[in-house]
Amino acid sequence: MLTINRLDQADARLLIAGAAARATEIGIPMCIAITDECGNLLAFERMDGGKVISITIAQDKSFTASAARKATHEYNAACVPGNLMFGIHTALGGRLCVVGGGLPVIVDGEVVGGIGLSSGTPAQDMDCAQAGIDHFLQSRHQGA
Repeated sequence: MLTINRLDQADARLLIAGAAARATEIGIPMCIAITDECGNLLAFERMDGGKVISITIAQDKSFTASAARKATHEYNAACVPGNLMFGIHTALGGRLCVVGGGLPVIVDGEVVGGIGLSSGTPAQDMDCAQAGIDHFLQSRHQGA
């Protein structure tokens, strides 16, 4: 039997709150997706003004980060012509996302979920995703 740690709805809300606060600070309305450790959607928010195409992109970024247990920008760096990893972005019906903005959520060295943001530049999406994780981890430590 396995014991699996995963994010719950309260965790997902903390991640979204932290990411949305940073998005508001930088003036970019985002689509924010939170997935469990297997890549299944737990929560989603499209901020007022978040791009329609970013709805699916944010979810795919979060899926990739949690299910593959790797930040999407790490795939981007490796997914270049001539590299053995080139073409991975076509895997899973194109669902594997190699655009920056998806990060695994790690607690005690274990991936417990993922966060994906879209609507800004990849750097802005990554910044807001990290802000969501930072807020989540700070809240966990304050509650401990």
